[in-house]
Amino acid sequence: QVQLAESGGGSVQAGGSLRLSCATSGITFSTYCMGWFRQAPGKAREGVATIDSNGRTSYADSVKGRFTISTDNAENVLSLQMSSLKSEDTAMYYCAARLCGWPWKAWGQGTQVTVSS
Repeated sequence: QVQLAESGGGSVQAGGSLRLSCATSGITFSTYCMGWFRQAPGKAREGVATIDSNGRTSYADSVKGRFTISTDNAENVLSLQMSSLKSEDTAMYYCAARLCGWPWKAWGQGTQVTVSS
């Protein structure tokens, strides 16, 4: 079974940086696509960044140039490096996994990121 567990969330000042991690089990990055999503209070969940089995990445326009998604294949960890954080980045962040080309099927519990101005 696929299991995901986020960590690394916390409070940070605007302009600061934070690195989120997603420990995985039951996943091989060579066949799975991974993603980071976020949801702020009163808003719908939105995609933040994805990385496919070939290492190709995509980002929401709102985070391009500031966030970087990556995988550590040796440790089976998905990361999201966030820089130049803004107050609008405040949200619960979730990692997700899917067999590439298939619907998202596994989600972590989420980690809270709060950015203060």
